[in-house]
Formats: sequence, structure tokens, C-alpha cells
Amino acid sequence: MTPFLTLAALLVAVVLVSLLLPLLVRTRGRSRASVAASNAAIYVEQLADLDAELSAGTISREQWEASRTEIQRRALEEEARPEAARPGRSIVAAVAIAIAIPALAIGLYAWRGNPQALSPQASAAKDQAHAITPDQIQGMITRLAARLESSPDDAEGWVMLARSYGALGRFSESASAFAKAAKLRPDDAQLLADYADSLAMANNRSLAGEPTAIIERALKADGKNAKALALAGTAAFDRRDYRGAVGYWQKLLEQVPAESEFGQSIRTAIADAERNLSGGASSAPAPLAGREAAKAGGSSLQGKISLAPAVASTAKPDDAVFIFARPAEGSRAPLAIMRVQVKDLPFDFSLDDSMAMDPSMKLSGFPRLVVVARLSKSGSATLQKGDIETVSKPISPGTKGIRIEITPAKG
Repeated sequence: MTPFLTLAALLVAVVLVSLLLPLLVRTRGRSRASVAASNAAIYVEQLADLDAELSAGTISREQWEASRTEIQRRALEEEARPEAARPGRSIVAAVAIAIAIPALAIGLYAWRGNPQALSPQASAAKDQAHAITPDQIQGMITRLAARLESSPDDAEGWVMLARSYGALGRFSESASAFAKAAKLRPDDAQLLADYADSLAMANNRSLAGEPTAIIERALKADGKNAKALALAGTAAFDRRDYRGAVGYWQKLLEQVPAESEFGQSIRTAIADAERNLSGGASSAPAPLAGREAAKAGGSSLQGKISLAPAVASTAKPDDAVFIFARPAEGSRAPLAIMRVQVKDLPFDFSLDDSMAMDPSMKLSGFPRLVVVARLSKSGSATLQKGDIETVSKPISPGTKGIRIEITPAKG
């Protein structure tokens, strides 16, 4: 796949250069030509980056189309400027050609070519060790953070950044991003519940203090928000307000199927709180965890990660282990990701929609998924030499009992 895409990109570049140079050199005035050429180069570079991200699977086609439309809009704004303030029309034509040629090439290939040949499955056996590159994840987060610095009013962008940080275990940064989103959308109950959860994780998993205040804001905005009710019950339980905990969890129980796994977990938590009310000893190791609310939809993936003896013998206790889910077909972008350490293994993992890095890309939105477990000796999110990973067979959302043993790479 890579040689084909590289050759295709080079051919498109040759065509663009041959068409754009005559237009660029005809631009009137040396200073105008310099500005116009710089603008055209920026647009072309943005388009190339956009196409590369689409090919790598780090963005969806919908995101690619939206970004391409934004570039076109900027080009049109250049065209709409007064004559004395805008580049020559040849620059606008150059930008239009730079947009049209790659789009036409992609469209023609999709119509007459063989797009399936570019699917991950076509080269899975060869590239399995690189099924997903953490440096792409880090790159997306870095670019998103930089963009939000210049566009601080993008609430959805802050939410996406917060969830991305949370998925990588960077809860302090996640809480900070959620705080900025909450200022823009102060009455969004789900956002506030996610904010409280992230802040608690950053505060040694404690809901006391500010997280509880944020949960109260969430319930004021929506008294039936599942995650806010789950967190409120846990916060009440932690401060020994067992009657209050039962009240919150009873409201939550009314919203889920009684015989579901989630419903059973709520009833267990309620029973534990009621035992404490009557002076009995607590039998449950912990009440309802805040993130359990995301499992109500039945789309979570649950299982156990372990190390093969040959890997365990060389691994250090503090080595990082990344666990993530991605679509079995199509995009290789992660849908949910978490980070643990070798000393935590064997580890019972759970990946669900609350861990989505992009709200439009969730586990529940794909019929077939795979789970990847990667041992990273450097602890970096960027793929390094010596990293070891194992990929599960394709599974459906809601699958439980997944077993993945990280084994030495073959060959």
C-alpha cells in the first residue's frame, strides 16, 4: 500500500507543479507574487497533509471532507478581498487547481480503481506490527491542542482534547480541557459528569470537593443523566451518606434493563449501602464506579491482558502497556484506549464509549472490532523499536471474556 500511495502522491505533485508554475509566475508584482505563492504553498501543504491523514486512517472521510471544505472557504475569502488587498486571480486559480486535482484523482480511483486494495486487510499480515501508530495519536492531540489555542471558543474541540488526554491517563490535562469546555457549555450535563470524573481521577480517584460540586451542577442541568447519578451515588457512599447513595442509584436503576449486567451492578451497590444503613458489614469491595455508567449500552469490551513468560522475563514492572480497540475493517484510528503497567498484569480491562477520543467514533458505531495490547518499554505513546503487541481476532461490541496474551513478535 505505501509504495502505491507514494507513487500516486508523486505523480499528483508533478501534475500540480506543471499546472501551477505558469499561473504563479504570471502573478503581477514581485511583492504580490511572493505573498500569493506563500498562500498557495500553505494551501497545497494543508491539502497534502489532509490526504496523508486520510490515507493513514487518522481521520474519517467525513472529517477529510469538512477540512477540505474549510480550505476551499478560505480560498474563496481570498478571492472576495478588494483588488488592492488580495493576490492576483491566477493565485486563486492555482488554489482551485490544487484542490480539484487531488479530489478528482481520488474520485476517479474510487469509481474505476480498486479501493479495497488499500484496506488494512490487504496488508495486515505484513504490517500487523504497525496496525496503529501511537505517534499518530500523539500527533493528533498536539495538533488539536495547538488549534484550540487559536480557537478557544470551540467547545467540541476542548471535549475531544479532554477525552484524548483521559484515554492516555493524563487526567490533570484532561480535567483542564474539560474545564474550558464547561465554561462554554455550562448546562451540558454529560460534559459536566465527564469533567467531574476526570477531575476525580486526577485527584487520586476522590470525588470529594470540587468533583462533587460539578456533579451537582450536572444533575441540576439533567436530573436523569446516568453518569451523573452513578457518580453522585459513589460520592455519597464515600462520605457515608448511604441513604443518599441509595436514592441516587435507585433513580439510575429505573433507566436500565433490570436483568442487564449494569442493572445487577447497581443493585449490588444499593444492597451494600443498605447493609451499611442497618449496621451490617460491607461485602462489596467497592460501590458503583463512575465509568460503569458508560456500559449501560452494552457496547463495552471486557477481558484480561497477560504477558507470555518469554516477554515477562525481560519486562520491567514499570514498563507501559497500552490497550486499545479499533475497527476491524477500514480506519485504524483508536476508538478507546487505556494505559497500565506491567506490574498491573494480568489486568482485567474494560473499554467503552466513554473513552472515545472522538465523539463521532465510538465502539458502538462499528460492527466488528479488534483489541490491541502493546508493551512499550520506553513508556512513550510513540511507537519505538522493541515494542511488542498482540492483536485479537475480530469481535463484536459488547464482547466479554476476551483473552489476550502479549507474545514475542515472530520473525
